[in-house]
Amino acid sequence: MTSTSPGAPPAGRTVGGLALAGAAALAWASLVEVRWYALREVTVPVLPPGQDPLRVLHVSDLHLTPGQRRKIDWVRDLATLDPHLVVDTGDNWAHLDAMPGLLRALEPLLTVPGAFVLGSNDYLGPGFRNPARYLLPDARRAPARPPVALPWRELVARLTSAGWVDLSNRRDALEVDGRRLSLVGTDDAHLDRDEMPPAGGADDVRTSDGRSPAVDLHLGVTHAPYRRVLDAMHADGVDLTIAGHTHGGQLAIPGFGALTTNCDLDLSRAKGLHGWPGARPDRVDGAGSSWLHVSAGLGTSPYAPVRFACRPEATLLTLVSP
Repeated sequence: MTSTSPGAPPAGRTVGGLALAGAAALAWASLVEVRWYALREVTVPVLPPGQDPLRVLHVSDLHLTPGQRRKIDWVRDLATLDPHLVVDTGDNWAHLDAMPGLLRALEPLLTVPGAFVLGSNDYLGPGFRNPARYLLPDARRAPARPPVALPWRELVARLTSAGWVDLSNRRDALEVDGRRLSLVGTDDAHLDRDEMPPAGGADDVRTSDGRSPAVDLHLGVTHAPYRRVLDAMHADGVDLTIAGHTHGGQLAIPGFGALTTNCDLDLSRAKGLHGWPGARPDRVDGAGSSWLHVSAGLGTSPYAPVRFACRPEATLLTLVSP
């Protein structure tokens, strides 16, 4: 015989309540939050003294598929923020037929100076996998069906022809709102395509001391924030590294946060503004760190279309003088 304490609900009722709560959470995650797009606004004290603010719009991980008209319209409306620079950190689409919708989404932003790198799902279309693989130490080791190749070369051609600079294992420079920016980027580390371009080459606009007076800001751009990439960016002297890929964990526990970053980045940096390799540079214990911003992104794999306690997002980074 099983005894219960006075006033305790019957076991069956408890199980039923948990099942109902689970169903409600799943409905929220798959029907509401996954489409509840948020604009994050973050101030980064990284510009040289005396400069006016510089607005950088960070978009990432759209994972666009045909028919996602609300997401397309939401991204188009970001142009009303009047950013000085757009940084796109990859995983733009998730379907062979998504090119028209993606170009429509980005069209108003392509009139603004921009820079981009590609992510794994810009090269390869997603396939069905057990979502629990993301809790493995390395999700790439999970077996999967052969992926579908996406027309990434055409995507690169479309973006560069509009004036955006491709930073896939490259350096470049941009004049933005009267400021001279040097940029360095890597290809996707999740596919082991990353290769940090050497410093001091013809495309490195900085002087040998890395802090040319002619350069107001040195930006690093990458898709997947693996530690090896962040270490290389930091060693290169970047003022701010901008990354995506993590989806902020996609499924988070309120009060705890992300359960995974889908790379070797620690959970505490799954999304938002941080320092690397230590604390934020504006803190007493952050000396020697550079700034790092990781976007939770705007989409999901079409085979795991859920978000919980982690709204899809784009971020307006306002760079200011300390």
